[in-house]
Amino acid sequence: MGTFLAHYEPLLFIARRGASPYVTANILKLSVDKCNLIVYNQIAHFLIRGRIMEKKYESLKLENQLCFPLYACSKEVVKKYKPFLDELDLTYTQYITMMVLWDKKSVNVKELGEELFLDSGTLTPLLKKLEAKGYLSRERSKNDERNLVVTITNKGEELKEKAVEVPFKMGQCVRLTKDEASELYRLLHKLLDNM
Repeated sequence: MGTFLAHYEPLLFIARRGASPYVTANILKLSVDKCNLIVYNQIAHFLIRGRIMEKKYESLKLENQLCFPLYACSKEVVKKYKPFLDELDLTYTQYITMMVLWDKKSVNVKELGEELFLDSGTLTPLLKKLEAKGYLSRERSKNDERNLVVTITNKGEELKEKAVEVPFKMGQCVRLTKDEASELYRLLHKLLDNM
């Protein structure tokens, strides 16, 4: 059998590279009269089993992962933001925090974390840094001292005027049509809502 396998190694190579085992087996069948039928069946079984094993691990290929392009795009988008946010002396997470405050003016820390998908371990030092810059204040709720409330300051409101151009600058970095951007936005939020 070793001699036979060596003789048909090119065909086996083709099968391993993705050819259907049935197609390759049919090619071998043309010469089946030159070998033992049992050997032929063993080879066919070997090819079929090999393809099954390959499919078993298809889900582990990077190219088949939905999470990877999401992860890579997220990193690249944040990287594109950096030069624009450096002008404001903000990180990306500080920037999105300020976006919520520009909109709501005052918000409970727990609600802020939920809206930004940030845990308290990330949010607390972030808020302290923004408070040190004078962009917000933190104080206990008068109705419930267990709740910490964040409120934008006048200086924080002034920063809004400097930041207003950032979305337009970023829009020039993302090469999508308006319809494509809207569809991407819809799908990403659908994904978030179902996580």
